Amino acid sequence: MIVPMKKATVIVEAGDAKDTVAKLGRMGVLHTENHQAPQGKDIASLKDDIAVISKVIDILSIPEFTKGLPIRSARNIHDWRFAGRHIADLYARLDQLGEFSHRMKSDIMEWESWGDFNPGSVAELEKKGIFVRLCMIPLEEMEKLPQEAIVKKLFVTGKLTGCAVISRSRMDLPFKELVLPKMSLAKMQDRLSEDLEVMEAIRISIRRYAAYRVRFVRIREAFEKELEMHEAEKGMGRADDISYITGYVPVDAVAKLESAARSERWGISITDPSEEDNVPTLIRNPEWVSIIQPIFRIIEVVPGYRELDISMWFLLFFSVFFGMLIGDAGYGAIFIIITFIAQRKFGNKVASKAPFVLLYVLSSFAVLWGVLSGSFFGQEWLSSFKPPIPALRNDKSVQTICFFIGALQLSIGLTWRAILKWPALVFLCDVGWAIILWGGFFLAKYLILGDPLPAFAKWLFIVGCFLVLFFTNPNRNPLKAIGSGAGNLALNFMNGFTDVVSYIRLFAVGLAGMAVADSFNKMASEVGFNSILSGFLAAFILFIGHGLNVLLGPLSIIVHGVRLNVLEFCSHVDIKWSGFSYRPLKAKSAETIAP
Repeated sequence: MIVPMKKATVIVEAGDAKDTVAKLGRMGVLHTENHQAPQGKDIASLKDDIAVISKVIDILSIPEFTKGLPIRSARNIHDWRFAGRHIADLYARLDQLGEFSHRMKSDIMEWESWGDFNPGSVAELEKKGIFVRLCMIPLEEMEKLPQEAIVKKLFVTGKLTGCAVISRSRMDLPFKELVLPKMSLAKMQDRLSEDLEVMEAIRISIRRYAAYRVRFVRIREAFEKELEMHEAEKGMGRADDISYITGYVPVDAVAKLESAARSERWGISITDPSEEDNVPTLIRNPEWVSIIQPIFRIIEVVPGYRELDISMWFLLFFSVFFGMLIGDAGYGAIFIIITFIAQRKFGNKVASKAPFVLLYVLSSFAVLWGVLSGSFFGQEWLSSFKPPIPALRNDKSVQTICFFIGALQLSIGLTWRAILKWPALVFLCDVGWAIILWGGFFLAKYLILGDPLPAFAKWLFIVGCFLVLFFTNPNRNPLKAIGSGAGNLALNFMNGFTDVVSYIRLFAVGLAGMAVADSFNKMASEVGFNSILSGFLAAFILFIGHGLNVLLGPLSIIVHGVRLNVLEFCSHVDIKWSGFSYRPLKAKSAETIAP
């Protein structure tokens, strides 16, 4: 649920502003908003320091500097600024040499066919009246060269020949002359070799700093906290000798803030946020629901303070979507094994176990769907196996389930929205849309699956349209009410049908995965396991086919499973994801920062 907030203003003497911000930071309950743009030398300096450290952390996170190195504890840095700038300079030099080496390799490839020669010697010959020019000439046009010129064929590539044209006078050639390189081929190769050695030495130097990465991260965190405190102080409102800071505090932390105000003799005002206030969002849910939060962090969405928290419904339906889209017990088992291995390797390095728990839950739904439908790395090779629920092997039945899930999820959203509007009559408009959705469910079965349309289905549309027409904007004047309702109905009527039909993607994607699995199973069975070679080839085919499904499965979840929740469902709950997270002011850590 989204935790209710209170708007708090703390008023102090101007001379106590810095101390007050520090004390509020140690409390860690007030999400501040600035009364003025925070400015000052300290803020600018901290931002510069954070930018330098961030660049260093990015450099030390590059795999070429960390791969194969043992993980060691970070050590103290006597002068982090010097170390940071040194690392940045080394990387800039490495990047410069890398670009130069790339051009040098290109030049060597271009000129190695011409052999090794000194471009300076060509210039010396020209001073003595001997002109040497290099050209790429089509073989059939060699006769176009002046008769007084001496032509030396050096190499042939395709229909072109590389020629050195020598003459006693400067003459115009009917072919484009090549611009000579700045150094000989031997020198280019020597320069490239030297640069590669220098680049490797630079890499070694940067790798020596890899153990400091964690230390740099901690320094950045400390600076970010310090910057936060400075911005809170500089952003305070001021009136004569009075300073005041405003922010938002969860209702269950108001007593703590008021107690501190009495103790510190602060002036304090606690009010309800107005409609114009930009209130942060704090979500608290039971532990079993909170495991869905990693998905929200990945897709970077936060509901607005006045919107709804769909965490529970998102988790329930997303788990079902995962099971249907993966649709195979074998793949689900692989995901469980991968999650177990990842947890064993990285579990102690992360603060929250929610991502692992979520993956276990999602994978279990894939296993459950696969068991019920009799799908273990495909279906055809288990044709003799009778699934517990045979209907899950029937395309028409699965499509019906998809339509039902769509109508159920979307009507839950509309019903939820209607309950929040109760007792205002406008809630009946959302009830009408929910009824129309179920009419769309039966219409989809009729048009797409060929099922007969129930007699009561038309009454679902009639009743639903009546409620939308008269209660979109209830009014004592029926004509005004119908006018608003008719516009709403005209704009959104077809959405009720198309949104339900869009859930058929659960069937289509799951069917595609099974088709891929069955195709590769069939290919492997045709190769057979009669010999070592054929067995190896068949195993390779199975590995490629099922590996492809395992890799593409999560992508389909992101594209389709997340979309159905974040777009289709949320549009019916009227969630626009317009919020931002509650981040209370917190004092800087006790991390010691070297000069």
